[in-house]
Amino acid sequence: MVDINWALIAPILIIEFILLLVAIVDLVKVKETNGPKWLWAIIIVLVSILGPVLYFIIGRRSR
Repeated sequence: MVDINWALIAPILIIEFILLLVAIVDLVKVKETNGPKWLWAIIIVLVSILGPVLYFIIGRRSR
């Protein structure tokens, strides 16, 4: 059996969860995005850490 070093993995999982949560909340609050909202929701949830980052870089419309 492989021993997992949770001291290294736990912070990454916590950061990923917080990033996902913030991106979903922002997606719900914003009126318009670059592309359909349902597609951004799928990208945020399924593409792990890169999904929320892509949403904040590409998906949000500049005000």
